Amino acid sequence: MPGTVGRVPSPSAPTPGAPAGPGGTGSGAAAVLAHPWADTPLGPPDSWDPAVRAVVDLVLASPVPMALLYGEDLVLLYNDGYAELIGERHPAALGRPAAEVFADLWHDPDVGEVVTRVYQRGEPYLAREAVLPVDRQQGGPAEPAVFTRGYSPIRDSTGQIIGVLTVAAQTTQVTQQLQSLSDFAAALSGTLTLDDVARVTLRYCLHSFDADRVSFVVDEGAAWRMVRRVRGELLDEADERLPPLWRRPPAEGLPIVVTARSGVSSFITDGQPLRDAAADRHDQKIRALASLPLRSTVVRGALTVGYQTAHPWSPAERALLAASAELVGQAAERARRFETQHGTAQLLQRSMLPEQLPDLPRLRIAARYDPGVDGNAAGGDFYDAFVLPTGALGVVLGDVAGHDVQAAARMGQVRAALRALALSDPRPDAVLGGLDRLVASLGTEGGTQELFVTVVFGVIEADRERIVLASAGHPAPLIRRCPAEGEPAAEYVEVPPAPPLGLGGHPRTVTVPFRPGDTLLLFSDGVVERRWQDLTAGLTGLGAAVTAASSGDPRALCAVATAAVPGATEDDVAVLAVEHAVRPSRSASMEVPAEPTAPSRVRHWMTAQLTDWQVPEAVVGAAVLCTSELTTNALLHAGTAARVEIDLSSERLLVSVADYGTRGQVTRAQTDTLSSRGRGLGLIEELSDAWGTDPTVRGSTVWFEILIPAD
Repeated sequence: MPGTVGRVPSPSAPTPGAPAGPGGTGSGAAAVLAHPWADTPLGPPDSWDPAVRAVVDLVLASPVPMALLYGEDLVLLYNDGYAELIGERHPAALGRPAAEVFADLWHDPDVGEVVTRVYQRGEPYLAREAVLPVDRQQGGPAEPAVFTRGYSPIRDSTGQIIGVLTVAAQTTQVTQQLQSLSDFAAALSGTLTLDDVARVTLRYCLHSFDADRVSFVVDEGAAWRMVRRVRGELLDEADERLPPLWRRPPAEGLPIVVTARSGVSSFITDGQPLRDAAADRHDQKIRALASLPLRSTVVRGALTVGYQTAHPWSPAERALLAASAELVGQAAERARRFETQHGTAQLLQRSMLPEQLPDLPRLRIAARYDPGVDGNAAGGDFYDAFVLPTGALGVVLGDVAGHDVQAAARMGQVRAALRALALSDPRPDAVLGGLDRLVASLGTEGGTQELFVTVVFGVIEADRERIVLASAGHPAPLIRRCPAEGEPAAEYVEVPPAPPLGLGGHPRTVTVPFRPGDTLLLFSDGVVERRWQDLTAGLTGLGAAVTAASSGDPRALCAVATAAVPGATEDDVAVLAVEHAVRPSRSASMEVPAEPTAPSRVRHWMTAQLTDWQVPEAVVGAAVLCTSELTTNALLHAGTAARVEIDLSSERLLVSVADYGTRGQVTRAQTDTLSSRGRGLGLIEELSDAWGTDPTVRGSTVWFEILIPAD
């Protein structure tokens, strides 16, 4: 029946097989009336009963899909709207019995049976939300569409039922929006931060409401911060991984800010709602704007949806927008609570780790720490590297069991005690023996024997090309050997076994070669342990990944190690890597101010520096381009100054860009003068040999590595 078959053509395209509409040369009232009705039970138009003629005039004049099914045979007469619904069955359906036209559907209880009952009993019927197939294109697959259909008996001048009037309204869009709302709620349930909430909200509202502009604002206490997306904005995969671009609203009188302050929704049907506070031409073109507050006790904010044409804002659409804003408010409240707890835990965790590692001419050092699944809890993993009085380098990585403030506090005690012991007597067995007594004392003092602390400590003597190591229940270190001739290979150091600290063990040392080109890797068990997986598989996977790494650079190996074993881990992950360089590297750094000209200054500085170092031109071009984009991203998303560091060795160029703020803060620069956001990560993937991101105590660092051609 109506809307059950055929495609719904574009308004600008004629129905396949049908003549043009009114004003053209075919379809429309004139074409319908010109049909040879005399050959049908309806008879010639000049003989129609006045009541029938009135119904026909109503059908043909209506923009809504309507059809008259006349007589015992239920012969079809319909308008243009109905012709579009039945697609290829028009125009052959005119004047034919409905049972023949819709033979494939007529026996469905909601089709032929309903029409027959209305005709025979004279009782109107409303079919709500029926799912019916509609072809996407001529000969194409059927696409489910949702219709609401009404059937009413038609009587002639004598009161006799002579047919059935059917009206069909497609409600697919409303149904799809309700399904989209369910998907939106599911997506928001997985968000953790306000950045996540903003990203999901903007994407949903732009597509679900087919809007031209969507914005989202939250109160930061001293000021507001806003993020916006517009129709046609090009966002690639790299953009979607980046935090959204937060900015300060251009004016306090902006409708979204007014709504956030008042908590009262507003709907502008037609006008220039953003004229006095337009940030650019996208804002100036907006004529219709819906502003809805976020219902939250923790976060003040609002959501707007805008169009460049007049928009009536139907009751159903207003209700859908209100429900969306309600979901966003709940998600924003959860995110604000998470960020507060997460920030406190991470600050506590990272404040107990060294902010800077030693900078030595022949030993390059890098470390990485990633919290476990529960980002709200502080963990007990730690690392450290420090220069001993003898000139050697002390390196340590340990794990205090637990994921709470108490575990972090114990970790701080153990780390501080280890450094103090090593500075007085750097022998690894003596250091771990002293730590064993400390942990036992802490357990007795706390009335618990459940303290579980594992540590590996080593002393690197670069001039003697060796490492002295000792372990207390910790995974064995890994060394990536890189001989002058032959392929790199990773091997685990056979450290004499000893129990975890506090159990009265007697750690013993082992001395292994550590030649130029070798890299030492210390790691926590979170790197290799996975649920339902044998530990041996994890250790094997880590060894294989380190062997296959493009270079022995410490920062690159840290990234390789943390991603070596597939699957999620519920434990913290800590990695420390030290490379014995074949020859000293050259390094330089630049402080980058948070201003629009900064990327240009970085490009000029870096080009001059690398050219002076006689770096191959191809490497210079790729490195300068990537560094410029990363500097731009750091300024946009952190809103603080940044620091660019370059380190050149004979085999690779390492570049890092660090910011000093949390992601998502408001930028102080004019964003229009900066290059496109999001390209940086895509460029790194294409132009570099390895790259990664490292969170730090005060911000985050993005780095990349480009290998230098052997010739």
